Amino acid sequence: MGQTLTEQILADHLVEGELEPGEEIGIEIDQVLAQDTTGTMVWLQFEALELDEVQTELAAQYCDHQTYQFDFKNTDDHRFLRSAAGTFGAYFSRPGNGICHQVHKERFAEPGKTMLGADSHTPTPGGLGELAIGAGGLDISVAMGGGAYYLEMPEIVNVHLEGELPPWSTAKDVILELLRRLSVKGGVGKVFEYTGPGVETLTVPERTTITNMGTELGATTSIFPTDDHTRDFLRRLGREDAYIELGPAEDATYDEEQVIDLSEIEPLVACPSMPDNVVPVSEVAGTEVDQVIIGSCTNGAYEDILPAAKMLEGREINKTTEMIVAPGSKQASEMLARHGWTAELMAAGVNFSEATCGACIGIGHVPASDSVSVRTFNRNFEGRSGIEDDAVYLSSPEVAAAAAIAGELVDPRDLATDLGDLEAPGVELPDEYDGSTADIIPPEDPVDDDLVKGPNIGEVPLRGSLDNDLAGPVLLKMRDNITTDHIIPATSDILMYRSNIEKLSEFTLSRVDETFAERAMKSDGGVLVAGENYGQGSSREHAALCPMYLGVEAVLAQSFARIHRANLFNFGIVPFAVDESAYEAIEQGDDIEVVDDLADGIRSGQREFTIRVDDDWETTAVLNASEREREILAAGGKLAHTKQLAGDGSPAPADD
Repeated sequence: MGQTLTEQILADHLVEGELEPGEEIGIEIDQVLAQDTTGTMVWLQFEALELDEVQTELAAQYCDHQTYQFDFKNTDDHRFLRSAAGTFGAYFSRPGNGICHQVHKERFAEPGKTMLGADSHTPTPGGLGELAIGAGGLDISVAMGGGAYYLEMPEIVNVHLEGELPPWSTAKDVILELLRRLSVKGGVGKVFEYTGPGVETLTVPERTTITNMGTELGATTSIFPTDDHTRDFLRRLGREDAYIELGPAEDATYDEEQVIDLSEIEPLVACPSMPDNVVPVSEVAGTEVDQVIIGSCTNGAYEDILPAAKMLEGREINKTTEMIVAPGSKQASEMLARHGWTAELMAAGVNFSEATCGACIGIGHVPASDSVSVRTFNRNFEGRSGIEDDAVYLSSPEVAAAAAIAGELVDPRDLATDLGDLEAPGVELPDEYDGSTADIIPPEDPVDDDLVKGPNIGEVPLRGSLDNDLAGPVLLKMRDNITTDHIIPATSDILMYRSNIEKLSEFTLSRVDETFAERAMKSDGGVLVAGENYGQGSSREHAALCPMYLGVEAVLAQSFARIHRANLFNFGIVPFAVDESAYEAIEQGDDIEVVDDLADGIRSGQREFTIRVDDDWETTAVLNASEREREILAAGGKLAHTKQLAGDGSPAPADD
């Protein structure tokens, strides 16, 4: 029986385990990346592991979230990150150079490689045939030091593409269609592998739009085979020598199949406030639009912005609508300017942003009260735009530009009919991606050779080894689909403290309960209770690190998002699964006690633990964990466990 493409790459990098669904495997990592809001902890943890030099083939540190540097704390973070890259041997992408996923796709992504990134949208270069996985910062640190990355072998879903996209339908609509079908939980524990004759009708940038937003399905990653489109795209990037031919065996078998006829895809939007709340744009046509933003790591490339520029050529945006273009990289900005499209967009009434994640996480271009914003981003979680009562729709650049022209949501096909002279722009790639590389500092030519830590750069807090006793109050009970944005918001007033856990922890779960952090600090330990898919969204390990710092010892949830579950293990918080009846019965303020000897049970492989509630009734909580994960919990987290394993303060190499 032949292997899928995913299995081939995993087999080439396998150092431990068997490629059987549900089994834990360890793989060697070729490339790693971090961004500025996760990178500080990555390098502080790398330092805490007493490591001297990056061991992966390539490491890249980007500064893409806090590029506006509102406060010295942001600038200090960037200076520290530059010094860490120089000290330990990583590429450094300066603030303003662009979003990590877009710049990495342009400069470094390679077919057949494995990549681990401290950002949930790391799977973006799956459109180039790279197996790229998002993870918490501590996992990045260990991998960068030569350690294997461990994960549960995912199921592999064959997304079989047929037909060809009609005019005005886009790759963004393809991934929105999958979200409509499967929901934000539909990809948990799965890899989405794209096959079929429809693949060859999609350019690489279209493929990377799909793999980028596969993260919203909860997927481990997404990947496309390589072909002439891949070779051609790498040629345009000046990196054709990185091309290799990759694809599944003809007799490869999959765990599941989704069939999408591209010819039946129509323009779609994700309505507020979840990426899977998807409908045809025609169903919400007429909704007044106050703001339009085209950009982000999903649709911020030159070829993403160009269709909007063509649509606006010789036109003006509606007088009641503001429009911003936020390119995904400085290269995209430079090329738009060189080819004359920046002037064309400005003449239409469009404003330009620096190449940054900014607006996607609520830093800049925050919508007005009681307004509608249409964005080409990947997430529209409630409050993520920077205002709590937002109404954010996600769409393709074509739908967004149509909304800017009309001042309301409109099917671009209908707008084209009404205007008479508006043609579908399609996808056009430049002959050459020829932007400057001045903002990338290579490891062989570093600016710094020692760490530079400003006053906001703190230490890595640690938890001691696990005790047998776990008891405390339910500090907070939460609903389904709590995101990492709920746990640690990413707005500018909070994000500046990502390097200072003592201060950052004051904002923990503030979007759910403003009193939480204060109550947690006063309590001698405690637990959190949540519904399904707890911790979806960003890879930010701070969403586990800050609760740990506040004394949270366990989370009782109906289910967990993949990256956040791993982060809970990494910081010594027990992720207990409970059923719906227990979730419904437990109330905030109840006293919880694990009846069994917790540490001994975890070490011995015990799966079911008895939970006593208010000395009144009992229920069962389940710990689904591998032997390695149990050892991590017992040690009090991955940092302590890794140093124990190595004995000399460094991770065991991936080939041990």
